[in-house]
Amino acid sequence: MDPGDLMQVIEVRPRGYCHGVVSALKKVRDVLADPTYPRPIHILGQIVHNGHVTRAFEKQGIIHLQDKSKTQLELIESVFEGTVIFSAHGVAKAIVERAKARGLTVVNAVCKDVNRVHDLIRVRLDAGDQVFYIGHRNHPETEAIRSIDPSIVLIETTKDVMLPSDRYARKTIFVTNQTTLSMYDIEPILEVIRNRFENVVFDNEICQATTMRQEAVTRVEADLLIVVGDAKSSNTNQLAAIGMRQGIPSKRIQSLEELERKWLDDVAVVAVTSGASTPTRVTREVIMFLQAYDQNDPSTWNTESRLDFDTIV
Repeated sequence: MDPGDLMQVIEVRPRGYCHGVVSALKKVRDVLADPTYPRPIHILGQIVHNGHVTRAFEKQGIIHLQDKSKTQLELIESVFEGTVIFSAHGVAKAIVERAKARGLTVVNAVCKDVNRVHDLIRVRLDAGDQVFYIGHRNHPETEAIRSIDPSIVLIETTKDVMLPSDRYARKTIFVTNQTTLSMYDIEPILEVIRNRFENVVFDNEICQATTMRQEAVTRVEADLLIVVGDAKSSNTNQLAAIGMRQGIPSKRIQSLEELERKWLDDVAVVAVTSGASTPTRVTREVIMFLQAYDQNDPSTWNTESRLDFDTIV
């Protein structure tokens, strides 16, 4: 890169909010705007995995029910009045029924793709199949799936497939997955499952929005990839991991303030994408900074955010 040259900034598309996030955020805004919904308003977990969104809703009076030491059912038991919104990541029917039984008003903001996986698993269980679910143990989408039936086997790594094959010899093994994973995670596990068990049916449930964003990253040619999104966001972390697999140094940041200038040394081409729950304005601010950045001009080095995060939703 010649002195004085500005970096080329590639805006990777698609990026940002998927349809499930757009729908979930709209439901929260609609509830906030409608006085007929009983107060206080609660969200079980985070409506989507983004700290900016969470804090913005808290500023508007929403209470987030989050405690790693408690189950979702225990969290519901701690609510005595008001409205409970269930996040885009999914929720077990038992949780919804218990909330209703306690006289709470419930609003379901679960992504339709996640709902489809729930329905599909119930059908397969009713048919007598053994369900293997590929996912991350502490992700709310996975926890909601596991609560459907205790027989569901969670598979996080290939080591989890080392189960007694004779235990399931007479059963169809139905395999599905967390919607925010990538095929890089799923394929090695699926290969081991197919080698160990005879009757395997796989239903790939990576959501289309996630797939499109991941495929876009595989086509990137750059010296650096910046992925804007929350550390808790599985799909955001997947984008950064895919960039690394492509041989591109990849950094995940939650906002402009986390961008380190040393990453830009000798970078001629930088690509920017974002997770499915990252507000567009947050990503846009990062892109605008990079487009103006000049390593020889200190006036372009300020990474202090100018966004009003309290109203970002």
